[in-house]
Amino acid sequence: MKKVLVATEKPFAPPAVAAIRKVVEEAGYTLSLLEKYTSKADLLAAVADADAVIIRSDIVDREVAEAAVNMKIVVRAGAGYDNIDLVACTEKGVTAMNTPGQNSNAVAELAFGMMLYTARGFFDGGTGTELREKTIGIHAYGNVGRYVAMIAKGFGMKVFAFDPFVKKEIIEADGVTVVESAEALYKTCQYVSLHIPANEKTKKSINYALLSSMPKGATLVNTARKEVIDEEGLLKMFADRADFKYLSDIEPGCKSEIAEKFAGKFYFTPKKMGAQTSEANNNAGIAAARQIIDFFEKGDIRFKVNK
Repeated sequence: MKKVLVATEKPFAPPAVAAIRKVVEEAGYTLSLLEKYTSKADLLAAVADADAVIIRSDIVDREVAEAAVNMKIVVRAGAGYDNIDLVACTEKGVTAMNTPGQNSNAVAELAFGMMLYTARGFFDGGTGTELREKTIGIHAYGNVGRYVAMIAKGFGMKVFAFDPFVKKEIIEADGVTVVESAEALYKTCQYVSLHIPANEKTKKSINYALLSSMPKGATLVNTARKEVIDEEGLLKMFADRADFKYLSDIEPGCKSEIAEKFAGKFYFTPKKMGAQTSEANNNAGIAAARQIIDFFEKGDIRFKVNK
């Protein structure tokens, strides 16, 4: 009987765990839980006899991959998967997957929650600004980007997008204006919603040159990864542009300096919470469990992210 381990330092909500258990046990597999663990040793011990592992923001590095001698598949319940050592998984014959699209609406709604909160002066009773008729640029038009575009149109914003990996016709079919470069996107838009992954090409790619080209009233919204931001350039942008605001679901490494010098120009969630809705919890967890069952029973590797 195959064993599926759910290893989550930050656990799924109880209804999501119940739904995952139902999927796993109905397939004839057993489910094991490692929740709120406090040491890597706990994780190493738990993966030792697992055939499959479901994680959230937990780290599956080379040491974990080597300790999981029976593991054939690891699924990150969410879109990003930079917390998995893909090379180590490939070398150990482990299939790594994500669950794209399951958290997308939750992340998009959070982006707009932060935008509204900041545009209205953090609800301090003073005079704010409206989103209607403002320009918003979507940097990467994947699942989250599409939801952002949908919500932005509902607010009456003028929506632009840049994504070299998505066909122009697909973006335009959603009523979104395509621009041909990141430079053009930032130069055009007062708001930019960032959805690029963190990899060798994108790390520190959101730099001073891009940010300083934004129009007056510039606001960068980051629900992606902190690594894509050039923090030296970010601090320079704050210093040079009194109109600039930075909203993020990921606290930057330079948070203390921003808080000390640029009060009222930023908002950071206390912890990463883009996927923190009951719906997203259920969707991503159930998707991960189903992908594991389909992998073993049907050989389905549709969402494989390693070679």
